[in-house]
This record gives sequence, structure tokens and C-alpha cells, in this order.
Amino acid sequence: MSWKRKGVLLMSIKVREWLRRLGIETTHEEREEIDREIERRTGRYCDSGVELLREAEFLSIVESVRRKRKKATVEPLVA
Repeated sequence: MSWKRKGVLLMSIKVREWLRRLGIETTHEEREEIDREIERRTGRYCDSGVELLREAEFLSIVESVRRKRKKATVEPLVA
């Protein structure tokens, strides 16, 4: 999640580094959602919270965000 300090939006740097290191490409919206989920699970700002996670937990968060976003983009069929 982005945080505001003195009117400036701060995006997670370490989360982007993890994604880059693991070769995972995401949209801006997915990264924001990943940040929020890390903050929800750890109770900390995402950059300090990601340091508490194992790689498997981080990958689980990424996959859960992608599944949620994929479900949201699928439109229901109307018969």
C-alpha cells in the first residue's frame, strides 16, 4: 500500500525488489493490492512487513491477489 508522508505518496520499494528478483511482472494495481495484503497479514508497513515473510508466503500473497483480480475481471454470463 502506498503511504503518505508530508503529502508525498511512498510506494513499497522492497516489495518491488522481491517481485523483480523473483521475475514476477505485475500491474501497478496488483502491487498496491500486494502491499495492502502484506500490511494486513503482518500489521506493519509493507516494506518492513515483507522482511518478516518467507519466500513461499510472499508467493502465496502474490497468487491470492492475482486470483482475486482475475475473478473480479471475469464478467458473468447472461443467458
